Amino acid sequence: MRLVLASNNAKKLAELQALFAALPIDLVTQGSLGIDEAEEPHITFVENALAKARHAARRARSAAIADDSGLCVDAIGGAPGVRSARYATLAIAGGAREDMRAMQDAANNRLLLERMDGVADRRARFVSALVAVRSAEDPEPLVALGRWHGTLLEAPRGTGGFGYDPLMFIAPLDRTVAELDAEVKNRHSHRAIASQQMLALMREVWHLG
Repeated sequence: MRLVLASNNAKKLAELQALFAALPIDLVTQGSLGIDEAEEPHITFVENALAKARHAARRARSAAIADDSGLCVDAIGGAPGVRSARYATLAIAGGAREDMRAMQDAANNRLLLERMDGVADRRARFVSALVAVRSAEDPEPLVALGRWHGTLLEAPRGTGGFGYDPLMFIAPLDRTVAELDAEVKNRHSHRAIASQQMLALMREVWHLG
């Protein structure tokens, strides 16, 4: 069974390929098929993931899977939510992709800390919505939702990871996400939780494996 990943992220591809290794699935990125990225106009992770999965499935004429993820902070109404990657507005455009990403991450963290200044309730969670469809018209999409709970620090800690990882403290691990090595992070993360749910759903509903 061919399954199109509605992303061109090599890391996501490798993670899902490893997870689905036991299933009869040929996982390919939408970019390798010449499929453009879908719009993400919705206000929830699930709706955006579903839109991306249906878009990829329609263009590829096959099954597809997509994820949408971000950070939700209780004290500010669940923000930054689906706008996590572009929470802060950058006036500078252009430059190397990794440099721009680092600048965006830093700006996002600064803005979040400003909005959380003096706020006692610092509960937050990383959220990952993973959606798979057998076709663009599939009436029964598989939906998995992973949540990784933590608290926001008042200053960044750690040099690993990306995004909000330096601010997100995970009490059971006594580390920020940026202080975890990749193996530990991938074993405990919101995406890992959602992926394990999706694996079970594929076996139960799609009868794979």
